[in-house]
Order: sequence, then structure tokens, then C-alpha cells
Amino acid sequence: MATIFSKIINGEIPCYKIAENDKFFAFLDISPLAKGHTLVVPKIEVDYIFDLEDSLLAEMMVFSKKIAKAIEKSIKCQRIGIAVIGLEVPHCHIHLCPINGLGDLDFKKEKLSLSQEEFQTIAASIASNL
Repeated sequence: MATIFSKIINGEIPCYKIAENDKFFAFLDISPLAKGHTLVVPKIEVDYIFDLEDSLLAEMMVFSKKIAKAIEKSIKCQRIGIAVIGLEVPHCHIHLCPINGLGDLDFKKEKLSLSQEEFQTIAASIASNL
């Protein structure tokens, strides 16, 4: 059965897409810790990130770096935090989140509630900075 991320990649579920290539897809997290919180996923369904082939994992990190640099140009922050948790969706993914302190990457904290227009503006800004 296809994961929710595969359904997003295939256009069956709408998203705020940032970028994609033949192997990876980046889109805004709809329950963000901060404005610009982005998910990077491989297009193939692999549950655990460390089950990816070495070359694909390396390519995923390089793709994520490009997205992170675009987020930094779009959202005022000190850094882009990176997290791999892998428990909530059985499709490996990397969280890229603008941060200004250690507590900003705490997934227990309350998530932001953004309007559709805010998500669209943020996604367009990040995409334009690629």
C-alpha cells in the first residue's frame, strides 16, 4: 500500500512543493515547527533511512543541502536544523527546519497553524531561491 508521501509525490494528495528531481521530492510540512519547515523524501518507498543504498543516501543529503540553502535565503534563522525520526510515516524522510536555538527542533512543542496563502508564499519563496 502506498504511503502518504508516495501519494503526495504522485499528486494524489496536494502539497506545497518546493522541488523535485528524478529521485527526491521536497515539500512543506503541513504541521511545521517553524515557517519553512520542509520534508525531503526519496521517491522510492523505503521505511528506514539507513536501509537506503549508500549512493542514494548520499544523493539525498546533497539534495537536502540545496533545499536547506534555499530555506536560509527565504526564512530568517541562524541555521537549518536537520532531523530524522522515522516513526510517524513508514517512508524515510528528512526534516529541514529553520532554527535559532536548541529548543526550536523539539517535536513535542506546539506546531504552527498557517493559512494556505502563507504556505503558498513560503513555498514559492524557497523554490525561487534554488
